[in-house]
Amino acid sequence: MAGRGSGEGMRFLVRDRILGIGDDYWIEDEHGRKVFLVDGKAMRLRDTFELKDAQGRVLIDIHQKMFALRDTMVIERDGQTLAKIRRKRLSLLRNHYRVSLADGTELDVSGKILDREFAVEYDGELLAVISRRWLSVVDTYGVDIVRDDADPALLIAVAVCVIHLAEKEREEG
Repeated sequence: MAGRGSGEGMRFLVRDRILGIGDDYWIEDEHGRKVFLVDGKAMRLRDTFELKDAQGRVLIDIHQKMFALRDTMVIERDGQTLAKIRRKRLSLLRNHYRVSLADGTELDVSGKILDREFAVEYDGELLAVISRRWLSVVDTYGVDIVRDDADPALLIAVAVCVIHLAEKEREEG
């Protein structure tokens, strides 16, 4: 696997099954700094997953009506679609999802999603690695952002969505 590029990259700790929690929850970086807030009130009152920055600005929106709409999840920002995530049907890799960004860019997500060991790539280049290998915290996984110019909030939301889709698919058998 390639190194971390010029910068060190960033690592975030995300609680598992975050979409069902319904209380406020901070996503921290590896130094324990509070970086993103998952707004539990939005989840309870509006069935909306809201990811906010430390100043309280909403960075990411996922609405209940978009939680796995026909096997697709939609991530919004400011009322505009930012990304759509769907399973790649004809892939040899069972755990393979495609993220279509609003600007036409496509990201690939593959790996052992139910084990929280997977990668997000753009055009064969690694953007983020999701893993719980180096974490001692139970029910938490790490999101390692490899590229400095990547959007951490978006990549965290992609990880949350892909895990949600994979678990839903497992439940449906």
